[in-house]
Amino acid sequence: MTRGVAITGMGIVSAIGNNVAENYASLIAGKTGISRISQIETIHRDDIMVGEIIHTNPVLEKQLGFTPNEVSRTVLIGCMAAKEAISNAGIQTINSERTGLISGTTVGGMDKSEQYFYDYFDRPEVRQHIIGLHAGDSTKKIASFLGLEESFVTTISTACSSAANAIMLGARMIKSGQLDRVIVGGSDCLSKFTINGFKTLLILSDTYSAPFDAERKGLNLGEAAAFLILESDALVEKDGKKVLGYVTGYGNANDAYHQTASSEHGDGAVLAMEKALKTAGIQASDIDYVNAHGTATPNNDLSEGHALIRLFGDKVPEFSSTKAFTGHTLAAAGAVEAVYSVLALQNDMLFPNLNYKTPMKEFKLEPVTAVTKKPIRHVLSNSFGFGGNCSTLIFSKRG
Repeated sequence: MTRGVAITGMGIVSAIGNNVAENYASLIAGKTGISRISQIETIHRDDIMVGEIIHTNPVLEKQLGFTPNEVSRTVLIGCMAAKEAISNAGIQTINSERTGLISGTTVGGMDKSEQYFYDYFDRPEVRQHIIGLHAGDSTKKIASFLGLEESFVTTISTACSSAANAIMLGARMIKSGQLDRVIVGGSDCLSKFTINGFKTLLILSDTYSAPFDAERKGLNLGEAAAFLILESDALVEKDGKKVLGYVTGYGNANDAYHQTASSEHGDGAVLAMEKALKTAGIQASDIDYVNAHGTATPNNDLSEGHALIRLFGDKVPEFSSTKAFTGHTLAAAGAVEAVYSVLALQNDMLFPNLNYKTPMKEFKLEPVTAVTKKPIRHVLSNSFGFGGNCSTLIFSKRG
């Protein structure tokens, strides 16, 4: 039996806001969250720009009721976003229905592991942070914070498409009748590991990123967490829930081109977008807005641009990348941009592609550069990860 997949709640914390309302206000005001590094001790402090969440760990620990230094920053911001999503959905008893949690992450508890790595043998009290390195540990701790009992709890780590794949899996589990409600999204904090890793790839910008601009220099890393509450249509009807939007389409593909680069022609991206349209049962011409992956790296923007042209021909919908606001939030990006896609649907609003000035010479595509009002029925959101993992989601006003 086919079931609708309704979005009944959202929560987010990013460099441009500590909740959904603050993020939306920043988007329509064109307010970026990109700055120099302030919260991590790194030799690259003055070399690059990042999207940091303003709250320090002690502030987050106090807000959420954790003891000092109990969990990683990935867990803290994940709990903050998931808590808002549950409240936003009006859920009073988390275990009243068959509820799951699917979270995406790449770094897990790396921020604490790298801090205490050399203390492992001499300080038993910090060994929990070495054990907490793996991705699944952060999901387990978020589930415990939420009070989930005997639930389906799992982690997806497919690089920068992780949260998009978490949303996809959650939608499929509701459609198949395995769950009634799923908390889906992702969380990733900044760490020396990610900063150093991306630095060695030579794709970090020393200034504000400029997606799809001919003079783009690379990406700004960011940290964020975002979660959506997905519920079956039966549960929505039973509880009389307000629906924010629907997950109607999803697709995943792998172009098997390169470990850290996308196919120059966007092969995997095209396949993912085609699958998403087929799942949604709509045509390419029905898409009103594309929230592009748009990392501002030479490879991604070229690849994604070619993919959009291959799919839409000379009628590419209005599109923009919101990563110039938040930075590239890695595993959380698909969930962050899912929240932004639903906000676009709710408000009939296109968000600007900040810092764009010069068209790319390879094709005639130009993103939206100003807040724009227009009727929106369907938003297509792309998330592409290392290893060639390409995912596309489609969000709609009606299921």
